[in-house]
Amino acid sequence: MAPNMFNTLAAALVAGSIGQGLLSLPAVAGGWVSATYAPDNARDAGAVATGLRIYSLYRGLHGASIHQSGHRNTAGIGQNGLNNLGIIRQEGAGHSATLRQNGNDNAYGIFQFGRNTDANVVQNGNGGGGATFSYGW
Repeated sequence: MAPNMFNTLAAALVAGSIGQGLLSLPAVAGGWVSATYAPDNARDAGAVATGLRIYSLYRGLHGASIHQSGHRNTAGIGQNGLNNLGIIRQEGAGHSATLRQNGNDNAYGIFQFGRNTDANVVQNGNGGGGATFSYGW
């Protein structure tokens, strides 16, 4: 057998055995993805805040509202100021969320679905708006 052919055959056998080992590994369990939108200008923050206020009117929510469906979920909202709206909605299991608002006329929503997500938000200033959406598996 020629040396180049031997090296090629050896490389193929090694690559094949490594590939087979990777195929037999178990799938990774658990994980989550999150998207946050917190505008840095008053116009966009006002639009987000308006959307959250409409959502709160539709749902009959006022000031600080936490809605949790599922089990092993924890959440808390702390507000320092006037006319703030804080919403935490969690559906599924094992979620954790905190929202702290300092200032006036702020609105923020945390929405978590699936399982085992975590969101901790601090909103400072006046007239801010934002939202975080998370999904875990």
